[in-house]
Amino acid sequence: MAALRQALPEGAVLAVGWRDPVLGSHSLVEPSSETGVDSSLDLLLAESGALAEAPELLAQAWGEQGGARLALVARLPAPMEAYARQVWLAAARTVLDAALEAARTQARMEHLDKSRRLQQALYEIADLAGAEVEMAEMLHRLHGIIGSLMYAPNCYIVEYDDARSTVRFLYFADQQDVYEADTAREWHEEEMPNSLTFALLRHGRALRGPSDLIRHRLHVVRNPTQGPDSQDWLGVPMRRGDRVCGAIVVQSYDRAGCYSDEDRALLGYVAQHVLTTLDRRQAQTQLEQRVTERTLELEHANRELQDEVVERERAEKLQHALFRIAEMAVSSESLEQYYAKVHAAVDDLIYARNFYIAMLNPAQDGIEFVYSVDEMDDQRPPRQLSNGLTEYVIRTRQALLADRAGIDALAAAGEVHEFGQKQAYSWLGVPLQRDGEVVGVIAVQSYTPDIGFSVDDQRLLAFVAHNIGSGLARQTAQERLKSAHAELERRVAERTAELEETNNQLIAQIGERLRAEQRLTHQALHDALTGLPNRAYLLDCMAAAIERARRGDGQPFAVLFLDLDRFKLVNDSIGHAAGDELLVEVAKRIVSTMRADDIVARLGGDEFAILVGGASSGHGGDGVRDLAQRLMGVLGRPLWVAGRELFPSASMGIAQWHPRYRSGEELLRDADAAMYRAKNEGRDRYALFDEDMREQAVRSLDLEADLRRAINRREFLPYYQPILRLEDGAVVGHEALLRWRHERRGLLAPAAFIALGEESGLIEQVDWLLYEQVIEDLARSAGGYVSVNVSPRHFRSPDFADRLLGLIEAADADPSRLRVEITEVALLDDAPRTLRLLNTLRERGVLAQLDDFGTGFSALSYLHRFPISGLKIDRSFVAGLDAEGGREESLALVRAILALAGTLGIETVGEGIETEFQRDTLLELGCGCGQGYLLGRPAARRVA
Repeated sequence: MAALRQALPEGAVLAVGWRDPVLGSHSLVEPSSETGVDSSLDLLLAESGALAEAPELLAQAWGEQGGARLALVARLPAPMEAYARQVWLAAARTVLDAALEAARTQARMEHLDKSRRLQQALYEIADLAGAEVEMAEMLHRLHGIIGSLMYAPNCYIVEYDDARSTVRFLYFADQQDVYEADTAREWHEEEMPNSLTFALLRHGRALRGPSDLIRHRLHVVRNPTQGPDSQDWLGVPMRRGDRVCGAIVVQSYDRAGCYSDEDRALLGYVAQHVLTTLDRRQAQTQLEQRVTERTLELEHANRELQDEVVERERAEKLQHALFRIAEMAVSSESLEQYYAKVHAAVDDLIYARNFYIAMLNPAQDGIEFVYSVDEMDDQRPPRQLSNGLTEYVIRTRQALLADRAGIDALAAAGEVHEFGQKQAYSWLGVPLQRDGEVVGVIAVQSYTPDIGFSVDDQRLLAFVAHNIGSGLARQTAQERLKSAHAELERRVAERTAELEETNNQLIAQIGERLRAEQRLTHQALHDALTGLPNRAYLLDCMAAAIERARRGDGQPFAVLFLDLDRFKLVNDSIGHAAGDELLVEVAKRIVSTMRADDIVARLGGDEFAILVGGASSGHGGDGVRDLAQRLMGVLGRPLWVAGRELFPSASMGIAQWHPRYRSGEELLRDADAAMYRAKNEGRDRYALFDEDMREQAVRSLDLEADLRRAINRREFLPYYQPILRLEDGAVVGHEALLRWRHERRGLLAPAAFIALGEESGLIEQVDWLLYEQVIEDLARSAGGYVSVNVSPRHFRSPDFADRLLGLIEAADADPSRLRVEITEVALLDDAPRTLRLLNTLRERGVLAQLDDFGTGFSALSYLHRFPISGLKIDRSFVAGLDAEGGREESLALVRAILALAGTLGIETVGEGIETEFQRDTLLELGCGCGQGYLLGRPAARRVA
């Protein structure tokens, strides 16, 4: 328009326009205040329209392929020459044709982009159908997909049972409605009177528009308990054939007319795919349930089969035991041997860990425990007949099967009294008979509630006792005969045994002393878990190697210091026993890789050291590097520990022999330093100690000592960098930046010492010194706010907010002038604790700003949840505004950040402004404030 009108005489009025089937109608008049020309333009745009020719009037209309029609009208202050009229009309036609084609191209691009986003959304929905995620997570992702296609911060999905007129809220996300969806809860239509959701499900077709108009259309009365009204409401039903089985609803509380017919068709298309996904999930759940039921049936059948097998095996074992008992009576050489064999046979049939045989004495007035094996006490002295459980069986001549309650009942009735150190939970005793008379008792018992005896055990033990009784009679007769012959032999052997015993005791004492010395020596020099040499043994070997190397008759050697990566995670997750098993396996792998004369030692925890010499140590480190590489390959092979497959890795440091070393401790120290270098570089690698590493270690050690002295001397101070309002350049606040006035190196920026402070934990003390000075400056000055940076470490401290507010109160400073700058990492590290802390500070007036926004996990979700008053656009995006490459990308990112902040009502500050172009661009995009060297450098001064 500007180009065409510039070619006309001054004072001319120009109107152009088109009517296109794709783009619709479009017209423009310049100057816009002029009237009359637009009606002439409309006449030309009509198919049969025409204008009367006039010298002060230029008019032309023509058609294009695709049914488009274009027209222009120019009213001149004076007639133009014929040639100039023809040239201008030709140029105007060319310009309007090009503009129409450009608009069509843009429309096609927008259509293709929408198609691409829809296709991508459908692909993501299809992927979710097969993804192994929980239903809640899947629906949350579906919400995100819908949000990528249209405005949908408020969305819910319901499942509808038309037979029972009930709905279940499968998913519910809303910015104003605090309802939390319970997927197990069913809502009947009577519980939700005048609900738009039920009205949509009954209507069966998509609905769009303000919620009050939809209610009026469907004759639904307003119910305040159903949530707030929407400026625009879009709901589509989900259909399974002709039945409505659910719905998806999106709504907007603050935007009117944000949903179009295209959005309605798009949401309906997505809704059917969502229904397919839900049906597939439900079918998968039903299939898994059927598989589980079939598995349980098979397990039940398998148990019955196993029970039958066990019963048959038990019968075979019983028959075999009876044969053995019958044979024992003849083959046993003594009663003790016979009793032991009987015990073994009974133990094969039932639980007989606690077993004894009691016999009446010859006088029939007491019992003797001829055989006893017991967890609590194997010694059962003979006693006179009393009211014990054994005597109860003898007295009643019947077997007794009693649990703890039964025993207590007998004791309460005065029938029995228990003997022994511990009470039994289950007791079973059967009488032993000889020639029809009860001569004893065979008994078993359990001291734990998880082991009890049954009637089957009683029947089996009684059957065994019948066979034992006759065997005992034969064995007793044989024992008496043998005892007479053995008495003489005993007396002869008694004296010989005494002499041999004395001699054996003397030899045993000498041998035991030698073995004890050997054990103590081995324990002093070896690790108890792995059996490897320990630190003391390794240092002795290293001292000998250093001595040989110094004399010149020893070969060069090297020390490898190895530390397992993430070993603490194994101990914390699957237990210390699994960690010990892992250490033993690692020790075996290391030893298998080394030569016979290499020394492998465990220093403690997950640390190992290896002393290698000869060719393995190599010249220039080549040999030891090959060894380290081979060793990491062996350690990295997977292994099974505590039923889990682990993939161990290690960080390794190497120190080679050098004449400067005086002791093995120095070599271990440098190898340890190299190992930490490898761990800092990403783990699962090795590092060779060199002079640079030594100098760096010394520098770090000196700097840490300086840092501790600087804290005591309070050498840290704040430098204030101004924050300006970009519109008028007014100072609205300052950022307090940490500086260290070093006694030798001068003023140091945080980059020179912040990493060491984080590693040593001293940075928290430094931060509190800074906070104290900043708050004191606030109390002594007036003006804008001051922001201080807060490390994520402070958010892990439960008293951070109370301590900071205490400093403000002690200095009598205005808390509203202090702001804390936090990173996105601090927000997401422990979200509930961070939210509580920020709310506490906000209640007292201290606001929070988000620093370096855009470099982390930037998301609307946490900006909405957390009380963030402002955000700082990262300096990398600001620097990209005038960069040759990537300017458009930085421009789009900054525009998106400002739009997000504007929507949430959050202040914005552009960081790192160094050029006027960056400042002007940020101001044009709508950024409120800025900070950078262009606007002001940090200075050591109080806030004015």
